[in-house]
Amino acid sequence: MSEHIIAFILGVVEGLTEFLPVSSTGHLILAGHLLGFEGQKAATFEVIIQLGSMLAVLVLFWRRYLSLLNFKTIGKSHKKLDIIHIILGVLPAALVGLILHDFIKNVLFSPKVVVVSLILGAILMIFAEKKHGRFTASTVDELSYMQALSIGLFQCLAVIPGFSRAGSTISGGLLSRADHKTSAEFSFLVALPIMVGATGLDLIKSLDFLHTNDIPMFAIGFITAFVVAMLVAVIFLKLIGKIGLSIFAYYRIVLAVLFTIFVIM
Repeated sequence: MSEHIIAFILGVVEGLTEFLPVSSTGHLILAGHLLGFEGQKAATFEVIIQLGSMLAVLVLFWRRYLSLLNFKTIGKSHKKLDIIHIILGVLPAALVGLILHDFIKNVLFSPKVVVVSLILGAILMIFAEKKHGRFTASTVDELSYMQALSIGLFQCLAVIPGFSRAGSTISGGLLSRADHKTSAEFSFLVALPIMVGATGLDLIKSLDFLHTNDIPMFAIGFITAFVVAMLVAVIFLKLIGKIGLSIFAYYRIVLAVLFTIFVIM
């Protein structure tokens, strides 16, 4: 199979899974293993296609990000999402990721950790779906600072490969009484700063492995991930309130079984 086809397939996988609560890391590892595309070049390629997903979020929510620059609304009594919500949602995971970056990359990036994380994340999602209380926030503008911080703390779980950033943050949102769509939208909004930091750090460390000959392959993966991620994000926000998290949790358990069969055994 040509590298261009592999790039397209992995771009689709990245775009489909980055913002769904199913673990894009787990899918990329499994898909890369099945396609025979592994090693440092594959790791660098994954960094590039994540940039495509990041661009999708920026395009979808650029107006919202611009509104966060209106510092006059910070701390006002009327309800309005502001930059403090984003900081509270980002800071905990950013600190954990920065402190543990090398440990995560060198120790936690293993098939067994991914399998365990897939299952534990599924349990968390089922628990959040069944145990959340009456919703007090039905839009991101109704989120309190405490709810934003709660979601930010849950996002710390996403530094573990296979746990899923979307799964962790949406579960945290439900348990802090934000409804499904609000939790998912806030998850997308806080994903961009986290991904910029994590991907930027990985990209710097991968510069030695970037070659001009790989530009067509990387471009295919980047563009594919961007287009697919944008479509998935729009559809997911429309459907999450109707379908909930449980269906994704059960899918994660199936994925864990497939991961065990094809990667570990």
